[in-house]
Amino acid sequence: MEALADFFLTDLSLAQLLLILVAGIWAGAINTVVGSGTLVTFPVLVAMGVPPVSATVSNAMGLIAGNFTGAWGYRREIRQVKSVLKKLVPASILGGVIGATLLITLPEEVFGRVAPILIVVSLAFVIAQPRLSAWVRARAAAREKDAETAGSGDAADDATDDSAGDSAEGGPGKAAQAGRPSMPTVSLVLMLLVFAAGIYGGYFVAAQGILLMGILGIFLMANIQQANGVKNLLVAVVNLTAAISYVLVDYLLREPADRVILWEVVVVIAVGSTLGGLIGAWVGRRLSPLVLRLIIVTLGLVALFVMLRNLFVG
Repeated sequence: MEALADFFLTDLSLAQLLLILVAGIWAGAINTVVGSGTLVTFPVLVAMGVPPVSATVSNAMGLIAGNFTGAWGYRREIRQVKSVLKKLVPASILGGVIGATLLITLPEEVFGRVAPILIVVSLAFVIAQPRLSAWVRARAAAREKDAETAGSGDAADDATDDSAGDSAEGGPGKAAQAGRPSMPTVSLVLMLLVFAAGIYGGYFVAAQGILLMGILGIFLMANIQQANGVKNLLVAVVNLTAAISYVLVDYLLREPADRVILWEVVVVIAVGSTLGGLIGAWVGRRLSPLVLRLIIVTLGLVALFVMLRNLFVG
């Protein structure tokens, strides 16, 4: 890859590495608060002259630590709906493999043309996130209310039958089980959408969390916190799957001079995103989500400008 070779002619300076570290910290914090941290680190790397494919691959690999930190924070909610993971995790893994393979095997010119469109899509998700989140929360609240109403009705209707059943068989009736929450089910549509989100995440990474949150909020019969926990885990799974695919393809199918992973960038972003994930709550308490969203959109527009300039000016 000529572009990557040109980049290596001017190695990263200490100032550039520090800037990447700061961007990684900021991305990790933003991922904890509102998501879309990639739209912080990706523009910084592109502005430094890192080829877009290398920037995407290295950035995705660096953010994995922060992704799993977020999933660990929601481990209780994830356990509550663990039955859905048997279908959703494989769908995410398969999608991540396909997306990552497309990214790292297709000509870089293809990504250069597609990436600006994906940046616009990602920014649209970021801008729409407040309304989307409010809608998902309202839908989840209505679903919980309906479930409580149905549960109360079932308990009242079946009280007599339950008593008779308990007397005759000596076992617990339906009323005794009325308070037990039912596990959400996974439809074929949900699996296909999660699979498609995995392809998107493996190919571009940015805003896949917001995309998944919308999908899970609509099609997964769970509350908002459970959906958010599943989302965090699926994003982590997609990024880890994509990272493994990047490494395998880069080292098995490419010559050393053509490899796209920048390990120094991966390490710096990994350190930064881990620190950012730990201080994300602190940042979230002190900065308005609107301010964070404006920063993300601004940096995304910078990346869009740089990529369009490279595409049309060269």
